[in-house]
Amino acid sequence: MPCDHDPLRLVLLGAPGSGKGTQGKLLAARLGVRHVASGELLRAHVAAESELGVEITARLARGDFVPDDVVLAVVCEAVTVACQAGGYILDGFPRTRAQAERAYELALPLGIEAESAVYLALADDVARRRLAGRARAGRVDDADAEVIERRLQLFHANTRPILDFYEERGILVTVDASEEVGVVTQTILDSLASEQ
Repeated sequence: MPCDHDPLRLVLLGAPGSGKGTQGKLLAARLGVRHVASGELLRAHVAAESELGVEITARLARGDFVPDDVVLAVVCEAVTVACQAGGYILDGFPRTRAQAERAYELALPLGIEAESAVYLALADDVARRRLAGRARAGRVDDADAEVIERRLQLFHANTRPILDFYEERGILVTVDASEEVGVVTQTILDSLASEQ
């Protein structure tokens, strides 16, 4: 069902540890829309120990991505519901250009495609420090240094094509994610205001 109003539709992109989850929650609260985190959606399946959750657990333990069709189905459902409720801040998806293109194809006829994409740029050494802190706080997928390196390698291998896709659509904004959390939030809000 298409949205019958003009909801906010924003994608947050960035390396593991760049602050997508933090910024997603802050922006969603400030803008009155839903924060849709692909990682949280997938971890909910893991916690439920569903058949999908068992498959996801094995892939996350290796630092691999979950198959596109699985992620697309989970994310599309959540984004559709969020859009009908006023909009979304989506983080952790897409992770490949193929995912971005397929999501756009699925979302366009529904009127739920992203209208803005914010790239949270962050140096790898800063990302590693942040991920180590998350591991100490109990995030299992951030606890192994080899897995962290694999996640960063996969991110870099896939990032440029995704950024190019959103650049080609004319909706990409790059923000320095190494700044203090509040500064990053304000920079994103300012960039959204300047697009209107």
